[in-house]
Amino acid sequence: MREAPLMEHLEELRNRLIWAIVAWAVMTAVAFTFRVQILEALRRPLDAYNASASLKAELIVLNITEPFLTAFKVAAFGGLALALPFIVYQIWAFIAPGLYAHERRLAVPFILGAGFSFALGAVFAYFVLLPFAVPFLLGFLGDVVTPQISIGMYMGQVVTFLALMGILFEMPVVSYLLARLGFLTSRFLMSNWRIAVVLLVTLAALITPTVDVVNLSLVSIPLMVLYGFSILLVKWAERGRPKEVEAGAV
Repeated sequence: MREAPLMEHLEELRNRLIWAIVAWAVMTAVAFTFRVQILEALRRPLDAYNASASLKAELIVLNITEPFLTAFKVAAFGGLALALPFIVYQIWAFIAPGLYAHERRLAVPFILGAGFSFALGAVFAYFVLLPFAVPFLLGFLGDVVTPQISIGMYMGQVVTFLALMGILFEMPVVSYLLARLGFLTSRFLMSNWRIAVVLLVTLAALITPTVDVVNLSLVSIPLMVLYGFSILLVKWAERGRPKEVEAGAV
């Protein structure tokens, strides 16, 4: 491995960031052409609520710029999801020169795993969590109020929740990578499982759109399962880790 001067590192970082932003912009433009279909898909949890509610919820526009800004927001999220494998590649390409040859071989599984995990988390949130959360929140006051929701606020909350769950589902992939690089061990994860449970439940409480036990469980239990799966992946990674890496592991 050759040690590069600081300015060379900064220039490389700048170039990687530019390529990542360009990829995101291109994919955002692609997603923008399907903005209507994406908006229709994201409002399906609301449609499910309306199917059984006596007072139907309506998406409304509060100002003249809101339709465009909302369309751009959901397109940016779609673009990020589409460009994620390329963005992860740029991150990996930046750190790869500082890795050993056996570590650089992790590029393909890491990139594919990161993209798949993000998509899996978003799908889980869309099909499992939101169908419970949206009806609960909108029906909290029963028939006392008629829900009229800003389309920008609704889409923003849904997209944010999908993105957060996508990021959290990266836990096993990141754990596996850290284990292969020698920064994490299964012993560390297992010995700190009580702390992890407290942190995961707290995190679930912060991102869960509702405060009831059912929806909290729908977020916290999958996170605990992911933690357990991360331990298994780390154990697997330890078997294939070179001996010289073991000494520096946590």
